[in-house]
Amino acid sequence: MDLTPLIPGDRRLVESYGDGGFRISGTRYEGSVLVFPDRAELWAPRAFAEISLESLAPVSREGSGVELLLVGCGPRLQLLPGPLRGALRERGVAVEPMDTGAACRTYNVLMAEGRQVAAALIALE
Repeated sequence: MDLTPLIPGDRRLVESYGDGGFRISGTRYEGSVLVFPDRAELWAPRAFAEISLESLAPVSREGSGVELLLVGCGPRLQLLPGPLRGALRERGVAVEPMDTGAACRTYNVLMAEGRQVAAALIALE
């Protein structure tokens, strides 16, 4: 019995991370990224302290379809400030911070399950 999930070819899969960037569905991204099931884009924050509601606008805007945001905080888990978590929750987005590696792996699993998930990933050197 094959238990490997079938992932449609148009879905974005995080294949690797490190060396200051990510490989997502065959494309190398230098720096931090936002990953959605249908696209990936460079993301301005280079450090956890730079994450803001403004930087997460593509995730939190009405019609984004994102229900769960995984935040890859860098090499270790950090907690997002309460006001930022609250503002995202008001927009219908639940937030789960974790280290970047865990966020990459968790995103892949949830995306393969068809969940409305996105990942905001701080690059690791």
